[in-house]
Amino acid sequence: MKDLERFSGKELETPLPSRSSQVPPQAQLITISDEESGQRIDNFLLRICKGVPKSHIYRVLRSGEVRVNKGRIDQTYRLAEGDIVRVPPVRVAEKKESTAPGTEFDILFEDSHLLIINKPAGVAVHGGSGISYGVIEQLRAARPDAKFLELVHRLDRDTSGILLLAKKRSALTNLHEQIRDGEPDKRYLVLVQGDWVNARQHIRLPLHKYNAPDGERRVRVQADGLASHTVFSLLRRYGKFALLEAELKTGRTHQIRVHLSSSGFAIAGDDKYGDFALNRALQKADGQRVALKRMFLHAHQITFVHPETGKPMTLSAPLPAECLRFLDSLKESSATA
Repeated sequence: MKDLERFSGKELETPLPSRSSQVPPQAQLITISDEESGQRIDNFLLRICKGVPKSHIYRVLRSGEVRVNKGRIDQTYRLAEGDIVRVPPVRVAEKKESTAPGTEFDILFEDSHLLIINKPAGVAVHGGSGISYGVIEQLRAARPDAKFLELVHRLDRDTSGILLLAKKRSALTNLHEQIRDGEPDKRYLVLVQGDWVNARQHIRLPLHKYNAPDGERRVRVQADGLASHTVFSLLRRYGKFALLEAELKTGRTHQIRVHLSSSGFAIAGDDKYGDFALNRALQKADGQRVALKRMFLHAHQITFVHPETGKPMTLSAPLPAECLRFLDSLKESSATA
């Protein structure tokens, strides 16, 4: 088989699946476990072949060098428990040591299938786009013996609150199916500036993702965008601010932020779609009001079906202390006024 083109750093001749520390450069036979069953062969190879270009994975599949139960298969084949997969030796990049510090976060719930944490604002869920590491890398570093740990969904870096992770592939698959079917009930707390009138308001605006000139991922309302629906309920007014609960009916990128911004309501502290002059003013204390140095958006509640027991679960994460202090100071400012 032809060597891989060089794609990063020093290369070593070694078999792909690193299930042992020292393995001679020869084909490996891997027996599929119950947790690994159900996934496509291409996705399985991409997961175990860390550092190998996707194009090479598909080239090896087309060549017939990957066999299942001694027979040829195509990239759409779904693995079954007990299948024996032959993986040929190929050239892979030398694995770099992770720089992520091992960190545990505030755990809301954990069992053999799920890990649910209360993510702080300012922490990305994963590395990339100039970010060396995020929640998932830090948790993996803190739990080196964990056989499986994957994000079920994502939260913006500046959004705090409930984040689900799967500890088994079967749990990840089940929860992704629930998300595709729109079953989980996700609720957020958000503070906006403006005269919010309706006790309950539906916003349906199509959203389109694009990249800004600097490469940053952005979202805007656009007629041919994806259908998006958020329901907002007014919880309390604080002078020129209003605390809302946002209920996601769809789960688009930056959905709450863009729906509110496009409707004339800036989220306090939103540095991407908000009111920049307002944000600068909020970063400094003013009389009774304390400073707000983050975006006021918090994933405070989720309801879903446990992937193993089939029972409904509802979890809540309280507002962070800095948000509560800000609301208290708004209350005092309003009383003084």
